[in-house]
Amino acid sequence: MSSPPTSPLTPGYRLLTVGMIALVALGAFEALAVTTAMPTIVHELDGLALFAFAFAGPLASGVVGMVVAANWSDRSGPRTPLLVMVALFLIGVLVAGWAGDMPTVVAGRLVHGAGGGGLIVALYVVVGRAYPQPMHPRVFAAFAAAWVVPSLIGPLIAGLVTEHLGWRWVFLGVAALVVLALAAVLPALRRPELRTPPSGEPERWRWGRILVGCALALVVLALHLVSGAAERLDWPVVAGAIAVGVVGVAFTLRPLVPAGTFTVRRGLPGAVALRGLSASAYLATEAYVPLLLTERFGFTPSLAGLALTAGAVTWSLASWVQTKVPADRGDGAIVRVASVLLAGAIALVLFVSVTDALPWLALGGWALAGAGMGLMTPRFSVLVLRHSPEREQGFNSAAGTIAEYTGMAVLLAFTGALHLALLAVGGVAPFVGVFVAGLVVAVVLVALAGRVDAVAPTGAEEVADARRQTA
Repeated sequence: MSSPPTSPLTPGYRLLTVGMIALVALGAFEALAVTTAMPTIVHELDGLALFAFAFAGPLASGVVGMVVAANWSDRSGPRTPLLVMVALFLIGVLVAGWAGDMPTVVAGRLVHGAGGGGLIVALYVVVGRAYPQPMHPRVFAAFAAAWVVPSLIGPLIAGLVTEHLGWRWVFLGVAALVVLALAAVLPALRRPELRTPPSGEPERWRWGRILVGCALALVVLALHLVSGAAERLDWPVVAGAIAVGVVGVAFTLRPLVPAGTFTVRRGLPGAVALRGLSASAYLATEAYVPLLLTERFGFTPSLAGLALTAGAVTWSLASWVQTKVPADRGDGAIVRVASVLLAGAIALVLFVSVTDALPWLALGGWALAGAGMGLMTPRFSVLVLRHSPEREQGFNSAAGTIAEYTGMAVLLAFTGALHLALLAVGGVAPFVGVFVAGLVVAVVLVALAGRVDAVAPTGAEEVADARRQTA
């Protein structure tokens, strides 16, 4: 008897795998390309006041897309929500590309952010439905690898297109490529397991949960607006507003994640919580590494961008390494090693900012950070699917991604306000404050790494899960 296939590129899975990787890669290229073109966009459209909002908006609207796609996938399978989310992504990109003013660009970003967030969740459910569990680490490693080429060439291509053809062609070029990727994946989406609801009683529409997702998005946007005003307001006012915003985030996030996430309960809740912590520590630090290198050490933007490229490459390589560990063993150990790498990388960047010595160490440090994220991020996705019955794959996959997006948004709002407030102090203080905040979160992550290992649920935990299911 032949052994079951273990590679997602075997004939029965190849077309679906390639199509999904193409969609992930295009999402990565769009994110990097728009980041490169945005300074030119705000200059031409006189939209500097909406610069930060243009980035925070997709992050917030993505949460709404995730909640809708999760409910829809659990109700009828992931095929239809995936197609709808790709359509939203495409519409948003076209609106932004044809925009005549900055508010229209932001509107397009909001639409494509919702589509992009929902697309991630739908893809995760596709993995859970279409691939056997031993393949899951390899598929998620392939998703991570899909970021490498866009990280290497995306900013350069976007810069050349912006300079020679105009920034609109950055958006319109992505739109054309999305259509091609969708054409490639459509035949594979005909698989029956992707267009049928789970067995048993049909899942109903959770309108209350969707409204809570909208409320969470609004709170996240409000946090970023307060953060952007930190330089003009008194620090106690900003701190108080951020504290109120964090309470609002916690209140609206609670129904969107499994019971026990806030207490980092072992198993599924721990994996969801630690995914949010890891992503927030990584991104809140990464956002300021190029700024540190350009402002304090005189690096050109292209040289400073090497730090991001190094992180993307090591992320991909480490994602491949974690596939060599069996899917049901070593989860806590992998997350602990990865967390130590991330904390060490942030500490190294902090050392560079304090000592003004050997700035190239920051690039090496960020390569370590990427390796840490590459080891644990795919593992979190594998854990979520492993602990999810078929009819809960959408909710739980969305929960992990929502925790990631929300964690990043909250810590970015805090570090952004902190950086602006410390500009008055001058010197290295603005960077030290940001990197210390990221390091604290990373150290907490190290301490809690073992929480991803599952234990048998207690009676109280089963009752809590039952209450969450009826919410």
